[in-house]
Amino acid sequence: MSHYYESAREFSKLASINNQDDKCNSHVIVTGGGPGIMEAANRGAFEADCKSIGLNIQLPNEQFPNSFITPGLCFKFNYFALRKIHFVMRSVAAVFFPGGFGTLDELFELLTLRQTGMKSEIPIILFGRKYWNNLINFDFLADFELISKEDLKIFKYADTATEAWEIIDSNKLSKKNYKFIFFVKLKIFNLNICKA
Repeated sequence: MSHYYESAREFSKLASINNQDDKCNSHVIVTGGGPGIMEAANRGAFEADCKSIGLNIQLPNEQFPNSFITPGLCFKFNYFALRKIHFVMRSVAAVFFPGGFGTLDELFELLTLRQTGMKSEIPIILFGRKYWNNLINFDFLADFELISKEDLKIFKYADTATEAWEIIDSNKLSKKNYKFIFFVKLKIFNLNICKA
């Protein structure tokens, strides 16, 4: 899994650097604020000298904020539902790295919101095609008509940081709307946080 850590770090750095201007940090990496891939994403932004946000949650056995979140931009939540609302409502892209139940929960929530038209069109990227194809057989769902073939177009796969960034950068909506990339493990939000 260490290569996913390095890829998340590289992607976050790439997205952070390519979305800044001289006056504002308007495109901000947002993660769940914890260890692993979330830490890698916050770290990539930190190494690019850009801001990033951590939407942390209090859990019984884990989830302490990582040290790469921009000071003052770590927010603690007590409830998953409120945290997910904040992830989804401002995000302009979502990059899902391999993860467990929490990642799957956020992925299916976002896919459902896109499928039903409750969330505007944003790039949704599943990072690591082999992982996602082994985990979820989306074609099987479409073959059984549980989702439509059109629903398979809601998301894309990427295997490198550059490939993921190019999907986001080429999205016609991204040119006008980009604010936050949400990393589910990684998201991108638009905060318009201006440098002093």
